[in-house]
Amino acid sequence: MAVPVALFLALKKKKNTAPKGPDHILATDLHDAKQQSEIILNAIDDGVILLDEQRTINLFNPAAGAITGWDPKQAAGIDYKSVLKLINDKGEPYAPEKDPFNLAIIEKRTVKDNKASFATQSKTVISLDITVSPLIDTKGDVKGAVGVFRDVSAERREGQQRAEFVSTASHEMRTPVAAIEGYLSLALNDKVSTIDTKARGFLEKAHESTQHLGQLFQDLLTSAKAEDGRLTNHPTAVEVGSMLETLTDGLKFAAQKKSLAIEFVLGAPNSVIDASGGNVVKPLYYAYADPDRLREVITNIFDNAVKYTDSGKITLGLTGDDNVVQLRVSDTGHGIPAEDVPHLFEKFYRVDSSSTRTVGGTGLGLFICRKIIELYNGRIWVTSVVDKGSTFYINLPRLSSERALALQREEATKTSVLASK
Repeated sequence: MAVPVALFLALKKKKNTAPKGPDHILATDLHDAKQQSEIILNAIDDGVILLDEQRTINLFNPAAGAITGWDPKQAAGIDYKSVLKLINDKGEPYAPEKDPFNLAIIEKRTVKDNKASFATQSKTVISLDITVSPLIDTKGDVKGAVGVFRDVSAERREGQQRAEFVSTASHEMRTPVAAIEGYLSLALNDKVSTIDTKARGFLEKAHESTQHLGQLFQDLLTSAKAEDGRLTNHPTAVEVGSMLETLTDGLKFAAQKKSLAIEFVLGAPNSVIDASGGNVVKPLYYAYADPDRLREVITNIFDNAVKYTDSGKITLGLTGDDNVVQLRVSDTGHGIPAEDVPHLFEKFYRVDSSSTRTVGGTGLGLFICRKIIELYNGRIWVTSVVDKGSTFYINLPRLSSERALALQREEATKTSVLASK
């Protein structure tokens, strides 16, 4: 939410008052807008930085100085990029299109960043959680920005340690689980062993549970890799329309098992291609992403749609403009309560209802989907109405056809060079 410009003006305003007694000074301060603001800003543990229209620091509270190692008086009047040099997890400086201060001012919206780091003057790297809000006047013009940040180095280290533990444990446990699953498969194979009907029923249930456990370990491992940047990822210029049409054709069998219709919608809602085939003039929607990872995301969402849809249809759609490629998966299923929608992509979050308890799941699938889409500077979200269905949307930055072909040529050249060695 934009910060009122009145606060900006109040913080900048200077007042000269004659010396007064302590009690009178406190009473006056508490009724003075500027003094109230200063008391609050000096007391809180979060760093606060106030920028003007030229992106020069007008205010740098004591906590900001303690976190960054800068004297607040020395920081005042300096371009913020000289004081708050943000870096990513690889130690690289933030590009302008990633800088939360730059984004907040240009796009006139509040920007949050929980992945930033900062190198202090003593070269110590500190992990930051930043929220930047633009200062907008009554005419809608941006007059500056307010940034609030805090040191989350300890929390991030603990998170990395937890992720490493989960990753190691999941990897180690997958081996014995795979062995158990293999032996159960052999026991259920009529050519290998002979068992009675009752024993077969027990073994089949054990086999299903083992498969579920294996999937849980796989999801835990994937989520841990997604969090610490170790997820295997080979982005390329992919034509999303062709990929999605082919994927729809392959997914139709899962829908047909529940007697659900499936359709592929390209562009406007009335441009429908049935999953069995069809002909329309197709625009080319290119995005820079790993096609295998995109398929993983779409398949995960589609499988959820099948699980929670008892009748009706599932629609896979694709549209876009000059800047964005938008994919969507719609169903006519149970829908998601409004209070659950904001938390749906959180780790281990599951909608608490009879349907989810019956179907089961790890609560990691949508979290993994979000982390994958964020790898490509994309966004994923959902709209839903209970008992009417849900639509999951994915926005990815669109590549022009010229840029996509150039990237494909570069990739082909690299492949040929590697093949010749």
